[in-house]
Amino acid sequence: MTEKISWLRRDARRARKEARASGTAPLAQRQRERLADLVAYARAQSPYYAKLYQGLPDRVDDPALLPVTDKTTLTRHFDDWVTDRDVTFSAVTAFVDDPDRIGRRFLGKYSIATTSGTSGHRGVFALDERYQNVAGALGLVAYASLGAGPIAGMLARGFRLALVGATGGHYVSFAGYTQATRESAWRRRILRAFSVHLPMPELVARLNAYRPAAVIGYASVIRLLAAEQEAGRLRIRPALVQPAGDAMTTADTERIAAAFRTAVRPIYSCTECTYLSNGCAHGWYHVNSDWAVLEPVDAEFRPTPPGQVSHTVLLTNLANRVQPFLRYNLGDSVLPRPDPCPCGNPLPAVRVHGRAGDILSFPSGRGESVALAPMVFSTLFDRIPGVELFQVEQTAPTTLRIRLLLADGTEPEQVWQRIRSEAEGLLADNGLRSVALERAEEPPRQEPGGGKYRAVVPYR
Repeated sequence: MTEKISWLRRDARRARKEARASGTAPLAQRQRERLADLVAYARAQSPYYAKLYQGLPDRVDDPALLPVTDKTTLTRHFDDWVTDRDVTFSAVTAFVDDPDRIGRRFLGKYSIATTSGTSGHRGVFALDERYQNVAGALGLVAYASLGAGPIAGMLARGFRLALVGATGGHYVSFAGYTQATRESAWRRRILRAFSVHLPMPELVARLNAYRPAAVIGYASVIRLLAAEQEAGRLRIRPALVQPAGDAMTTADTERIAAAFRTAVRPIYSCTECTYLSNGCAHGWYHVNSDWAVLEPVDAEFRPTPPGQVSHTVLLTNLANRVQPFLRYNLGDSVLPRPDPCPCGNPLPAVRVHGRAGDILSFPSGRGESVALAPMVFSTLFDRIPGVELFQVEQTAPTTLRIRLLLADGTEPEQVWQRIRSEAEGLLADNGLRSVALERAEEPPRQEPGGGKYRAVVPYR
C-alpha cells in the first residue's frame, strides 16, 4: 500500500510528539515494524535478497541480523536486486542517457536518479511513490519544526525556494525539481533551480533578481555565496538557508548565518535516502529514525559507541520497495551524540566528519600507514582568514596539492605561508614530515557532472 502524504505527515508528527512525552519507544516500534515488513517484501520479490537472506529467521526486525551491502555489489546484481521485473539495468540506463527524460516517470511510476560518482562508482536508482510521499511528508514536518519566525519570513517572501545544485542531469534534486514543476503549477511558482556551473557573477545576478525566501544547495557553493553576500555583491534576505552535500563545521554554519542574517539548518542526506536527517540550531543532524536506520560502525561493521567517531555508517531506507537499501554502506564517518540534544528533538543525532573514502593514507616509513580524516583539513583551513574554498588532492603517496579560492583583498602569499606552516605542523604531529606540499595555480575543481567541490581527494 502507498500511504498518502497527509497520513504520513500526521503519523510522523504523532511519533515525535509521543517521543518527547514518553521517550523514543514509539519511534523504535515504528522502525522495527517497518524493517520487518521491508525485509519480508525484499525476500519475496527480490531474487538477490532471497538468496542473501537464506538462513535468517522468518521475521527480522533487528538490522544487525542482516549482512552488509554496498553500491558496487548491488549494482552488479541490479536486475536481481530490484523487486519489479520490468525495471532492468539496460532499460534504466537507456532512460538516464536521454536528457529529454529528466524528471519524467520511468514506466509511468518511478523516479530515476543518478549519483555524481564522487566515490568512483556511479549509482542509478529507482525511487517509488512511497519513497516520494515519505520525503514530502517528512519535509513538511521539518519545515513546521523551524518555528514561527522562519516560516513567517518565508511566507512574507512568497515562499520562493532557490535550489542551487547540478542541473541538466538525472541528479535526485534536479530530477525531483523538474518532475515537481512539470506536474504542479503551484510548485512552478515557488521553485527555481540555479546551476552551480554558472559563473559566479551570473549566479549572483540571478539570485538577486529572484529574491529567494529560502536557499537550498551544496554547502561548498553556499559558502562561496556567503562570501559574495559579505562583499555586498549578493543582496538577498532568505529566511532560511539549508546547506547540503558536504560536511559542515560549526564555524561554517555561524559564518553563513551571519552573512545572510538568517536561520541555517544543514541537511545530511543522500540520493538513496533524501529524507535521512535534518539539522538543528545546535549543529547536529537528527535522523528520521521512524523511516531510516543509520548505524555508525567501525571498519569491521561493529557498532560504534555514542560519543566515538565511526569508520562508516550503514543505511536502511524503510520506504523504498522497488530497490531496497538494507544495511547499505554509505562510506560516511559520523559522530553519534551520546546524550539528548539541547534543541529538544527526540530523534537520534549525529555529526558528519566526512566520507571514509576521502580519508588520506600516507606511508609512515616504518612499513605502516597513517590516516588523516577530511575534517582535520576542514578545521585547519577554517581558522585561516581569507580562504573561501580549498581543495587538497593527494597526487602521489607523499604529495599534497592545495588549491585555493581566496577572498577579495586577501594577500595570496601571506595566506599561503600560513597554510604551509599549519599544514606542515599538522603533518609533523602525525609523523609525516616527508609529505610535500604543492601550491596550485588553478582554483578548486568541481566534480564532473554533479558539480560538487570535493574538499579532499585521496590518491587513487
